[in-house]
Amino acid sequence: MYDIEANFKADVEAITGIDAVPSILEVICRTTGMGFAAVARVTPDKWIACAVRDEIEFGLVPGGELQVESTICHEIRQNHAAVVIDHVDEDEVYAHHHTPEMYGFQSYISMPIMLKDGSFYGTLCAIDPKPARLNNPETIGMFKLFAELIAFHLNAIDQLNISQSNLLEERKTAELRDQFIAILGHDLRNPVGAVSNVAQILLRMPLDERIKRLATIIQDSSFRMKGLIDNILDFASGKLGGGITLNRDNESLEQVLTQVLTELKLIWPERTINIQFNLAEPVNCDSKRIAQLFSNLLSNAITHGKKDAPVSVTAVSDKKEFVLAINNAGDKIPDNVIEHLFQPFSRGEAGSSKQGLGLGLFIASEIANAHGGTLTVCSTDDNTCFTLQIPA
Repeated sequence: MYDIEANFKADVEAITGIDAVPSILEVICRTTGMGFAAVARVTPDKWIACAVRDEIEFGLVPGGELQVESTICHEIRQNHAAVVIDHVDEDEVYAHHHTPEMYGFQSYISMPIMLKDGSFYGTLCAIDPKPARLNNPETIGMFKLFAELIAFHLNAIDQLNISQSNLLEERKTAELRDQFIAILGHDLRNPVGAVSNVAQILLRMPLDERIKRLATIIQDSSFRMKGLIDNILDFASGKLGGGITLNRDNESLEQVLTQVLTELKLIWPERTINIQFNLAEPVNCDSKRIAQLFSNLLSNAITHGKKDAPVSVTAVSDKKEFVLAINNAGDKIPDNVIEHLFQPFSRGEAGSSKQGLGLGLFIASEIANAHGGTLTVCSTDDNTCFTLQIPA
Protein backbone atom coordinates (compact mmCIF):
# COMPACT_ATOMS: atom_id res chain seq x y z
CA MET A 1 0.00 0.00 0.00
CA TYR A 2 1.33 3.44 -0.97
CA ASP A 3 0.78 6.42 1.31
CA ILE A 4 1.40 10.17 1.20
CA GLU A 5 4.99 9.76 2.40
CA ALA A 6 5.79 7.25 -0.36
CA ASN A 7 9.36 6.66 -1.34
CA PHE A 8 9.34 8.28 -4.79
CA LYS A 9 12.61 6.71 -5.84
CA ALA A 10 11.09 3.30 -5.15
CA ASP A 11 7.99 4.32 -7.14
CA VAL A 12 10.11 5.24 -10.16
CA GLU A 13 12.01 1.96 -9.88
CA ALA A 14 8.76 0.01 -9.56
CA ILE A 15 7.25 1.53 -12.72
CA THR A 16 10.45 1.28 -14.78
CA GLY A 17 10.70 -2.32 -13.59
CA ILE A 18 7.41 -3.18 -15.32
CA ASP A 19 8.45 -4.46 -18.74
CA ALA A 20 5.10 -3.58 -20.33
CA VAL A 21 5.22 0.16 -19.52
CA PRO A 22 7.47 1.31 -22.44
CA SER A 23 5.24 -0.61 -24.86
CA ILE A 24 2.11 0.89 -23.27
CA LEU A 25 3.43 4.44 -23.72
CA GLU A 26 4.48 3.71 -27.31
CA VAL A 27 1.04 2.28 -28.18
CA ILE A 28 -0.62 5.36 -26.65
CA CYS A 29 1.46 7.75 -28.74
CA ARG A 30 1.03 5.74 -31.95
CA THR A 31 -2.70 5.22 -31.47
CA THR A 32 -3.64 8.77 -30.45
CA GLY A 33 -1.00 10.65 -32.46
CA MET A 34 0.06 12.44 -29.28
CA GLY A 35 3.72 13.23 -28.61
CA PHE A 36 4.01 12.84 -24.84
CA ALA A 37 2.80 10.04 -22.58
CA ALA A 38 3.71 9.30 -18.97
CA VAL A 39 2.95 7.33 -15.85
CA ALA A 40 2.87 9.76 -12.93
CA ARG A 41 2.91 9.24 -9.18
CA VAL A 42 0.55 11.82 -7.69
CA THR A 43 0.15 12.72 -4.02
CA PRO A 44 -1.27 15.86 -2.35
CA ASP A 45 2.28 17.31 -2.41
CA LYS A 46 4.05 15.76 -5.39
CA TRP A 47 3.71 14.99 -9.10
CA ILE A 48 6.57 12.71 -10.15
CA ALA A 49 7.11 11.26 -13.62
CA CYS A 50 7.87 7.55 -13.20
CA ALA A 51 8.01 6.62 -16.89
CA VAL A 52 7.99 8.91 -19.93
CA ARG A 53 7.75 8.82 -23.72
CA ASP A 54 8.56 12.30 -25.00
CA GLU A 55 8.44 13.02 -28.75
CA ILE A 56 7.66 16.74 -28.41
CA GLU A 57 10.59 17.74 -26.18
CA PHE A 58 8.34 18.48 -23.23
CA GLY A 59 11.43 18.09 -21.08
CA LEU A 60 10.43 15.55 -18.45
CA VAL A 61 12.42 12.40 -17.64
CA PRO A 62 11.74 9.62 -15.10
CA GLY A 63 12.08 11.20 -11.67
CA GLY A 64 11.18 14.63 -13.03
CA GLU A 65 8.71 16.71 -11.04
CA LEU A 66 5.92 19.18 -11.75
CA GLN A 67 4.23 21.42 -9.22
CA VAL A 68 1.25 19.27 -8.31
CA GLU A 69 -1.20 22.19 -8.05
CA SER A 70 -0.34 23.15 -11.62
CA THR A 71 -1.57 19.81 -13.01
CA ILE A 72 -4.98 18.44 -13.85
CA CYS A 73 -3.81 15.19 -12.23
CA HIS A 74 -4.15 17.03 -8.91
CA GLU A 75 -7.90 17.27 -9.54
CA ILE A 76 -8.07 13.66 -10.71
CA ARG A 77 -6.46 12.57 -7.43
CA GLN A 78 -9.32 14.23 -5.57
CA ASN A 79 -12.26 12.92 -7.62
CA HIS A 80 -10.78 9.73 -9.17
CA ALA A 81 -12.41 10.58 -12.51
CA ALA A 82 -10.67 10.51 -15.90
CA VAL A 83 -10.24 13.76 -17.83
CA VAL A 84 -10.40 13.73 -21.64
CA ILE A 85 -9.92 16.87 -23.79
CA ASP A 86 -9.91 16.74 -27.59
CA HIS A 87 -9.33 20.46 -28.13
CA VAL A 88 -8.67 22.77 -25.18
CA ASP A 89 -9.74 25.97 -26.97
CA GLU A 90 -13.15 24.45 -27.70
CA ASP A 91 -13.67 22.77 -24.32
CA GLU A 92 -16.24 24.47 -22.07
CA VAL A 93 -14.51 23.39 -18.85
CA TYR A 94 -10.79 23.67 -19.69
CA ALA A 95 -10.67 26.49 -22.30
CA HIS A 96 -9.55 28.92 -19.62
CA HIS A 97 -7.92 26.44 -17.23
CA HIS A 98 -4.46 27.39 -15.98
CA THR A 99 -2.83 24.03 -16.75
CA PRO A 100 -3.19 23.96 -20.58
CA GLU A 101 -2.07 27.59 -20.71
CA MET A 102 0.98 26.89 -18.52
CA TYR A 103 2.14 23.78 -20.39
CA GLY A 104 0.97 24.68 -23.88
CA PHE A 105 -1.12 21.66 -24.84
CA GLN A 106 -4.39 21.40 -26.78
CA SER A 107 -5.18 17.69 -26.34
CA TYR A 108 -5.08 15.88 -23.04
CA ILE A 109 -6.15 12.57 -21.52
CA SER A 110 -5.46 11.25 -18.02
CA MET A 111 -6.74 8.03 -16.43
CA PRO A 112 -6.47 7.39 -12.67
CA ILE A 113 -4.43 4.36 -11.58
CA MET A 114 -6.26 2.76 -8.65
CA LEU A 115 -4.59 0.07 -6.56
CA LYS A 116 -6.28 -3.11 -5.39
CA ASP A 117 -7.00 -1.69 -1.92
CA GLY A 118 -8.88 1.25 -3.50
CA SER A 119 -6.14 3.81 -2.94
CA PHE A 120 -5.12 6.28 -5.63
CA TYR A 121 -1.61 5.82 -7.01
CA GLY A 122 -1.32 8.29 -9.86
CA THR A 123 -2.26 8.69 -13.50
CA LEU A 124 -1.60 7.40 -16.98
CA CYS A 125 -1.66 10.56 -19.06
CA ALA A 126 -0.84 12.00 -22.48
CA ILE A 127 -0.62 15.54 -23.91
CA ASP A 128 0.09 17.19 -27.26
CA PRO A 129 0.23 20.78 -28.54
CA LYS A 130 -2.19 19.82 -31.33
CA PRO A 131 -5.85 18.73 -30.93
CA ALA A 132 -6.58 14.99 -31.07
CA ARG A 133 -9.63 12.74 -31.21
CA LEU A 134 -9.62 11.19 -27.75
CA ASN A 135 -13.14 11.33 -26.35
CA ASN A 136 -14.35 8.04 -27.80
CA PRO A 137 -15.01 4.62 -26.24
CA GLU A 138 -12.02 2.98 -27.96
CA THR A 139 -9.39 5.42 -26.67
CA ILE A 140 -10.91 5.74 -23.20
CA GLY A 141 -11.22 1.93 -22.97
CA MET A 142 -7.59 1.52 -24.01
CA PHE A 143 -6.39 3.95 -21.32
CA LYS A 144 -8.57 2.29 -18.70
CA LEU A 145 -7.22 -1.15 -19.63
CA PHE A 146 -3.61 0.06 -19.52
CA ALA A 147 -4.18 1.81 -16.15
CA GLU A 148 -5.61 -1.40 -14.71
CA LEU A 149 -2.66 -3.38 -16.10
CA ILE A 150 -0.16 -1.02 -14.43
CA ALA A 151 -2.13 -1.22 -11.16
CA PHE A 152 -2.05 -5.02 -11.38
CA HIS A 153 1.74 -5.01 -11.73
CA LEU A 154 2.14 -2.55 -8.85
CA ASN A 155 -0.01 -4.73 -6.62
CA ALA A 156 2.04 -7.78 -7.61
CA ILE A 157 5.29 -5.93 -6.79
CA ASP A 158 3.82 -4.83 -3.45
CA GLN A 159 2.77 -8.38 -2.56
CA LEU A 160 6.16 -9.74 -3.61
CA ASN A 161 7.94 -7.20 -1.39
CA ILE A 162 5.68 -8.09 1.54
CA SER A 163 6.26 -11.81 0.96
CA GLN A 164 10.03 -11.34 0.76
CA SER A 165 10.00 -9.25 3.94
CA ASN A 166 7.89 -11.86 5.76
CA LEU A 167 10.11 -14.66 4.48
CA LEU A 168 13.24 -12.88 5.69
CA GLU A 169 11.65 -12.32 9.09
CA GLU A 170 10.53 -15.95 9.29
CA ARG A 171 14.02 -17.14 8.37
CA LYS A 172 15.54 -15.02 11.13
CA THR A 173 12.99 -16.32 13.61
CA ALA A 174 13.56 -19.90 12.49
CA GLU A 175 17.33 -19.53 12.82
CA LEU A 176 17.00 -18.13 16.34
CA ARG A 177 14.55 -20.89 17.28
CA ASP A 178 16.80 -23.61 15.91
CA GLN A 179 19.83 -22.14 17.68
CA PHE A 180 17.89 -21.98 20.93
CA ILE A 181 16.68 -25.58 20.59
CA ALA A 182 20.15 -26.85 19.67
CA ILE A 183 21.81 -25.05 22.60
CA LEU A 184 19.07 -26.14 24.99
CA GLY A 185 19.25 -29.75 23.81
CA HIS A 186 23.04 -29.79 24.10
CA ASP A 187 22.96 -28.31 27.60
CA LEU A 188 20.26 -30.74 28.75
CA ARG A 189 22.18 -33.84 27.71
CA ASN A 190 24.75 -33.64 30.50
CA PRO A 191 22.34 -33.36 33.46
CA VAL A 192 20.06 -36.02 31.96
CA GLY A 193 23.07 -38.31 31.49
CA ALA A 194 24.08 -37.69 35.08
CA VAL A 195 20.58 -38.57 36.33
CA SER A 196 20.60 -41.77 34.26
CA ASN A 197 24.04 -42.78 35.59
CA VAL A 198 22.97 -42.21 39.18
CA ALA A 199 19.87 -44.33 38.62
CA GLN A 200 21.95 -47.18 37.17
CA ILE A 201 24.37 -47.02 40.11
CA LEU A 202 21.47 -47.13 42.58
CA LEU A 203 19.97 -50.16 40.83
CA ARG A 204 23.26 -52.06 41.28
CA MET A 205 23.14 -51.47 45.03
CA PRO A 206 21.20 -53.55 47.58
CA LEU A 207 17.99 -51.56 47.99
CA ASP A 208 14.59 -52.17 49.50
CA GLU A 209 11.70 -52.52 47.04
CA ARG A 210 10.41 -48.98 47.50
CA ILE A 211 13.79 -47.32 46.76
CA LYS A 212 14.37 -49.73 43.88
CA ARG A 213 11.02 -48.74 42.38
CA LEU A 214 11.91 -45.05 42.65
CA ALA A 215 15.33 -45.63 41.03
CA THR A 216 13.63 -47.52 38.19
CA ILE A 217 11.23 -44.63 37.64
CA ILE A 218 14.17 -42.21 37.52
CA GLN A 219 16.00 -44.39 35.00
CA ASP A 220 12.86 -44.79 32.88
CA SER A 221 12.21 -41.04 32.87
CA SER A 222 15.81 -40.13 32.06
CA PHE A 223 15.80 -42.57 29.14
CA ARG A 224 12.65 -40.98 27.72
CA MET A 225 14.11 -37.51 28.25
CA LYS A 226 17.25 -38.49 26.36
CA GLY A 227 15.11 -39.78 23.48
CA LEU A 228 13.12 -36.54 23.39
CA ILE A 229 16.30 -34.44 23.36
CA ASP A 230 17.79 -36.50 20.51
CA ASN A 231 14.56 -36.17 18.51
CA ILE A 232 14.37 -32.42 19.10
CA LEU A 233 17.98 -31.93 17.98
CA ASP A 234 17.39 -33.99 14.84
CA PHE A 235 14.26 -32.03 14.03
CA ALA A 236 15.88 -28.68 14.78
CA SER A 237 18.78 -29.28 12.41
CA GLY A 238 16.97 -27.76 9.45
CA LYS A 239 13.67 -29.53 10.22
CA LEU A 240 15.06 -32.47 8.26
CA GLY A 241 14.34 -30.49 5.08
CA GLY A 242 17.35 -32.04 3.39
CA GLY A 243 16.76 -35.44 4.94
CA ILE A 244 18.80 -37.38 7.48
CA THR A 245 22.56 -37.38 6.92
CA LEU A 246 24.04 -40.89 6.95
CA ASN A 247 27.48 -42.10 7.96
CA ARG A 248 27.54 -45.65 6.66
CA ASP A 249 29.88 -47.94 8.60
CA ASN A 250 30.93 -51.56 8.88
CA GLU A 251 29.76 -52.06 12.44
CA SER A 252 27.94 -55.31 13.16
CA LEU A 253 24.24 -54.52 12.97
CA GLU A 254 23.34 -57.49 15.16
CA GLN A 255 25.65 -56.18 17.85
CA VAL A 256 24.10 -52.69 17.59
CA LEU A 257 20.54 -54.03 17.84
CA THR A 258 21.51 -56.24 20.77
CA GLN A 259 22.95 -53.24 22.58
CA VAL A 260 19.63 -51.38 22.19
CA LEU A 261 17.77 -54.43 23.49
CA THR A 262 20.07 -54.61 26.51
CA GLU A 263 19.51 -50.95 27.35
CA LEU A 264 15.73 -51.22 27.10
CA LYS A 265 15.62 -54.46 29.12
CA LEU A 266 17.40 -52.62 31.94
CA ILE A 267 14.69 -49.98 31.88
CA TRP A 268 11.77 -52.41 31.53
CA PRO A 269 13.07 -55.60 33.19
CA GLU A 270 9.54 -56.90 33.73
CA ARG A 271 8.70 -56.92 30.01
CA THR A 272 9.31 -59.96 27.80
CA ILE A 273 10.99 -59.32 24.44
CA ASN A 274 11.19 -62.25 22.00
CA ILE A 275 14.11 -61.91 19.60
CA GLN A 276 14.75 -63.60 16.27
CA PHE A 277 17.83 -62.51 14.35
CA ASN A 278 18.93 -63.99 11.03
CA LEU A 279 21.40 -61.51 9.59
CA ALA A 280 22.96 -63.68 6.91
CA GLU A 281 24.32 -60.73 4.93
CA PRO A 282 26.01 -57.52 6.11
CA VAL A 283 23.83 -54.41 5.80
CA ASN A 284 25.20 -51.24 4.21
CA CYS A 285 23.75 -48.68 6.61
CA ASP A 286 24.37 -46.09 9.28
CA SER A 287 24.25 -48.39 12.30
CA LYS A 288 23.80 -45.53 14.79
CA ARG A 289 20.75 -44.27 12.88
CA ILE A 290 19.30 -47.77 12.68
CA ALA A 291 19.85 -48.06 16.43
CA GLN A 292 18.01 -44.75 16.91
CA LEU A 293 15.11 -46.00 14.77
CA PHE A 294 15.02 -49.35 16.58
CA SER A 295 15.09 -47.69 19.99
CA ASN A 296 12.18 -45.43 19.03
CA LEU A 297 10.08 -48.31 17.68
CA LEU A 298 10.86 -50.78 20.46
CA SER A 299 10.24 -48.27 23.28
CA ASN A 300 6.92 -47.37 21.61
CA ALA A 301 5.98 -51.05 21.42
CA ILE A 302 6.82 -51.57 25.09
CA THR A 303 5.02 -48.39 26.16
CA HIS A 304 1.84 -48.87 24.15
CA GLY A 305 1.64 -52.67 24.02
CA LYS A 306 -0.17 -54.88 26.52
CA LYS A 307 1.85 -55.23 29.70
CA ASP A 308 1.25 -58.96 30.02
CA ALA A 309 2.08 -59.80 26.38
CA PRO A 310 5.57 -60.12 24.87
CA VAL A 311 7.03 -57.81 22.23
CA SER A 312 8.48 -59.63 19.21
CA VAL A 313 11.53 -58.39 17.32
CA THR A 314 12.60 -59.94 14.01
CA ALA A 315 15.65 -58.90 12.01
CA VAL A 316 16.50 -60.62 8.72
CA SER A 317 19.00 -59.79 6.00
CA ASP A 318 19.77 -61.46 2.70
CA LYS A 319 21.16 -60.39 -0.65
CA LYS A 320 17.93 -58.53 -1.49
CA GLU A 321 17.05 -56.55 1.63
CA PHE A 322 17.21 -55.98 5.36
CA VAL A 323 13.92 -56.28 7.27
CA LEU A 324 13.36 -55.26 10.87
CA ALA A 325 9.91 -55.88 12.39
CA ILE A 326 8.65 -54.95 15.87
CA ASN A 327 5.32 -56.47 16.87
CA ASN A 328 3.30 -55.83 20.03
CA ALA A 329 -0.12 -56.91 21.23
CA GLY A 330 -2.55 -54.10 21.98
CA ASP A 331 -5.40 -51.95 20.76
CA LYS A 332 -5.68 -51.09 17.09
CA ILE A 333 -4.33 -47.73 15.96
CA PRO A 334 -7.31 -45.89 14.39
CA ASP A 335 -7.14 -45.42 10.63
CA ASN A 336 -7.38 -41.62 10.91
CA VAL A 337 -4.34 -41.66 13.24
CA ILE A 338 -2.32 -43.96 10.95
CA GLU A 339 -2.76 -41.44 8.11
CA HIS A 340 -0.68 -38.90 10.05
CA LEU A 341 1.44 -41.23 12.17
CA PHE A 342 4.74 -40.48 10.42
CA GLN A 343 4.21 -36.73 10.32
CA PRO A 344 5.94 -34.45 12.84
CA PHE A 345 4.05 -33.71 16.06
CA SER A 346 1.53 -36.50 15.43
CA ARG A 347 0.86 -38.18 18.76
CA GLY A 348 -2.21 -40.33 18.15
CA GLU A 349 -4.86 -40.66 20.81
CA ALA A 350 -2.84 -42.10 23.67
CA GLY A 351 -3.31 -40.86 27.19
CA SER A 352 -1.27 -37.87 28.23
CA SER A 353 1.08 -40.04 30.25
CA LYS A 354 2.15 -41.79 27.05
CA GLN A 355 2.49 -38.73 24.87
CA GLY A 356 5.80 -37.29 23.75
CA LEU A 357 6.50 -34.59 21.20
CA GLY A 358 5.31 -36.71 18.30
CA LEU A 359 8.73 -36.70 16.61
CA GLY A 360 9.95 -40.26 17.19
CA LEU A 361 8.06 -41.97 14.36
CA PHE A 362 8.64 -39.02 12.02
CA ILE A 363 12.40 -39.23 12.53
CA ALA A 364 12.32 -43.04 12.26
CA SER A 365 10.55 -42.65 8.91
CA GLU A 366 13.17 -40.11 7.78
CA ILE A 367 15.94 -42.54 8.72
CA ALA A 368 14.25 -45.21 6.59
CA ASN A 369 13.90 -42.77 3.67
CA ALA A 370 17.56 -41.77 3.94
CA HIS A 371 18.51 -45.44 3.47
CA GLY A 372 16.27 -45.70 0.42
CA GLY A 373 13.88 -47.88 2.42
CA THR A 374 10.41 -47.70 3.90
CA LEU A 375 8.85 -47.76 7.34
CA THR A 376 5.30 -49.10 7.41
CA VAL A 377 2.74 -49.99 10.05
CA CYS A 378 0.03 -52.63 10.13
CA SER A 379 -2.43 -52.46 13.02
CA THR A 380 -5.30 -54.83 13.78
CA ASP A 381 -7.63 -55.29 16.74
CA ASP A 382 -5.07 -57.60 18.37
CA ASN A 383 -1.62 -56.32 17.51
CA THR A 384 0.50 -53.66 15.81
CA CYS A 385 3.59 -54.22 13.70
CA PHE A 386 6.11 -51.65 12.45
CA THR A 387 8.32 -52.89 9.62
CA LEU A 388 11.53 -51.36 8.27
CA GLN A 389 12.68 -52.53 4.83
CA ILE A 390 16.00 -51.44 3.32
CA PRO A 391 17.06 -52.74 -0.11
CA ALA A 392 20.47 -54.33 -0.41
